[in-house]
Parts: sequence; C-alpha cells; structure tokens
Amino acid sequence: MLTRKLLESQDYAKTYSALENLFWTPAQLDASLNQVLETCPEGQGIWVFGYGSLIWNPLLEFTEAQPAFLKGWQRDFNIRLLAGRGSECTPGRMLGLKPGGETRGLAFRLSDENARSELQLLWTREMLAGVYTPQWCSLALEDGREIKGITFITDPEHPLYESCSALNTVAALISQATGVLGTNAEYLFSLDSALEQHHMPDHNITQLARCVRQIQQTKSQ
Repeated sequence: MLTRKLLESQDYAKTYSALENLFWTPAQLDASLNQVLETCPEGQGIWVFGYGSLIWNPLLEFTEAQPAFLKGWQRDFNIRLLAGRGSECTPGRMLGLKPGGETRGLAFRLSDENARSELQLLWTREMLAGVYTPQWCSLALEDGREIKGITFITDPEHPLYESCSALNTVAALISQATGVLGTNAEYLFSLDSALEQHHMPDHNITQLARCVRQIQQTKSQ
C-alpha cells in the first residue's frame, strides 16, 4: 500500500519508472499547483475532494473531513495503468472522473498553516505524469455547507486516457493487472468496500467489482 513515507522519498517516482518519459518536471508541478492556489475561492479554506484511494488512504494532514456530493462528474476507470498496480506486461486501469452523473466521496479541509506542503505531497501523488486536470468543483457537504474543493479530473487529451469504459473490457484488464504497489483488483475492492463503509455506494463500482471477482474465480477453477 502507498504510504506517506514512500511519497516523501525519491523511491515513489521509481515505482512509476515505466512512465518516466511522461513525468512532469518539478517546475511543471509547481506551476500547476500555483495556478490552482491562485484561483482558490476566498473565505472557505482549502478543501480537497477524494473519490478514490483518498477515501481510505488520504495520507494528508487535515483539520476536517466531511462526506461530500459532486454533481456533473462520475467515476470511471479511464486511465491506462502501466505502473504501480499495473505494468507494461499486465496493463490495468486507473480511476478518474468523466462528465455526467454524480459522485459521492470525502472532502478534506487542510489547515491554513501547512496547506501548501500538503498539496505539494498530493501533487506528487496525483500529478506525477499529469494525467489529471485539477479543478475547483462545487461540493455539497453532508452538514449542508456548499464549498469548492480541488478535484482531479481525467485529462481526455493525455496519452494514457482510454475512452472505452465498457464493463467487460475494464474488468478483464483490472482482473489481471499487478505491479509493485499491489494488484489493480485490490484497489477496486478497497474502493468498493470504503464506499460501502461510508454509506455512499456506487452501483457502477459494485458492478465492476462483482465482474472482476467472477473473472478471477473462473480463472482459478
């Protein structure tokens, strides 16, 4: 599993060495983060929306976490996964967002004192190869507040973007993909379990997890 210690070390990039030709430079990462911070909404603090592994493994220091609702975007395994939980020999799919529908997740508020350092760590985690476009998206918190949170949306122009998200295609890839951080299926199952534990089930994720388990069971017989 990914740890904060690994993120803070030089070894994190090595786990994605297969994507080295796509890595963003430190200058690109800083420019991206600066652009997001320059457009931060006033009077609300800095919030981050987690819809994938951030839900069960945030690795962030935060002052508050709230269930949150994002309208207009839905989960989609639409990024080719060649490292981490996949490889060039066993490619999988990484989670992102695509237009349409809705997504329930967790919103994390960062402290004013260390927000930038925490975001730098988050940018290392999410933007190593620039597969997402970070945006301030409107979120409805469970307690009734309306805020904007940093949300990582798949960049459809990125070389690793995959437009085909047919259930059988994605399930077949996830069922066999593995890398130095574990299996692609473990990620999917963890997501499905975390969403259930937080009472925010996603039918598409549950259906995909069920399909992957069926493929694995068939192969093991």
